[in-house]
Amino acid sequence: MSQLSTNRLRWSLLAVPVAGVLVLAGCSGSSDDDGGGGSTEDPTKTGFSVMVAAANDADDYYEQILDKYSEETGVEIEVIPYPSDGYNQQVTTQLQAGNAADMMILSPGTGQPISVITLADAGFLEPLDDTSAGLLPAGSEAEFQIDGETFAQPTALTPVGMVYNVTAADEAGVSEYPATYEDLLDACTTARDGGKTFTVLAGGIPFNTGLFSMLISATRVYAETPDWNAQRAAGDVTFADSGWREVLEDIMEMKDSGCFQDGVEGGTFDSITQGLGGGTSLTAAVPGSAAASISTATGAELNVQAFPPAKGQEPFTVTGANYAWGINASSDDNVKASAQAFLDWVAQPENAKEYADLSGSVPITGIDEDTLLPSYAPIAGLLGDGSYVSVPNATWPNPAVYEALGTGVQGLLTGQTTVDQVLDSMDAAWGE
Repeated sequence: MSQLSTNRLRWSLLAVPVAGVLVLAGCSGSSDDDGGGGSTEDPTKTGFSVMVAAANDADDYYEQILDKYSEETGVEIEVIPYPSDGYNQQVTTQLQAGNAADMMILSPGTGQPISVITLADAGFLEPLDDTSAGLLPAGSEAEFQIDGETFAQPTALTPVGMVYNVTAADEAGVSEYPATYEDLLDACTTARDGGKTFTVLAGGIPFNTGLFSMLISATRVYAETPDWNAQRAAGDVTFADSGWREVLEDIMEMKDSGCFQDGVEGGTFDSITQGLGGGTSLTAAVPGSAAASISTATGAELNVQAFPPAKGQEPFTVTGANYAWGINASSDDNVKASAQAFLDWVAQPENAKEYADLSGSVPITGIDEDTLLPSYAPIAGLLGDGSYVSVPNATWPNPAVYEALGTGVQGLLTGQTTVDQVLDSMDAAWGE
């Protein structure tokens, strides 16, 4: 695989911003000027700047959709891409300093420093119009709104799943994706016998161990108790006394059953790109957009699956509006009006679908099983009937809870911690 392809795939694995993995630096906002577009009679024609994240020049789907808008309307848009580390600190630093761009890509909810509610509470985000409010997926209002005002517009729905390399599975003698968790354990043995491993995990990176855990939690926790987070906030449940225990016990059983690659505890994102892209592993828990990237780079057939339910459970998965457009509250009024006009435009169904296709995601305007990208066919039914939960940590009260999960699973893989210790640390991070 070329270096460019490897970099592109590495970025596709970071497409769910649950751990703050982007970077912004050195852009200047427009709170004290006219936004770079000059004074115009029509404020919606004022130029504005947008900061986006990109691991390399090929990560340009934000730029492509913004360029299309600019071509159609004549609005001058400065797209400012940044490398993919340290985003949280840089975004908050720039907003506090008053030199952030006019628009930025944020994470919904409260689970990290650049989350929408966190920044809106601090006064950094401009309230948006009814068009933006109308795009919020049902049940996600608390991730975007305060007192009925909407502070960010979701870009698309991003399914998270077990991206499955069908070509590698056939080579290993695994004829079909396992329907149950018990079948998964059998497939782990078959894959080992065929010289491969069933799952490649970046065990040395809390972002991926945490994401993998949340994917398993779809059936173990949220299918039966969709409002589990609300119950935890009310103090009615705990991590230690809930299906989260089964999540961690499943991970330990998978390790003991040889489901992960050798040396999983030191695994990195390169382990995933090499294992899944190179066909030495059959699956990886990553954003579904990675399936298209890896297929393009390798020629292998990949699709997106749900983590197999245990016996007695129904399939359920994780899908959320995991990226959002936000407008800088300190920008010039004309700039803010122009930025909102873009958001209204990208909310139109044909433009929302074009963005989704470019980014390998699902249109925010609605799930149509007939027009989904082919890689989502295995979970099209789940998406169509709403059998999914948003990324769980989006509404956890602080980043420390997710950090306790990700680092805790690392400790489980190395044998340095126990299931009880991980669950207790998550409850402690949540607080009362």
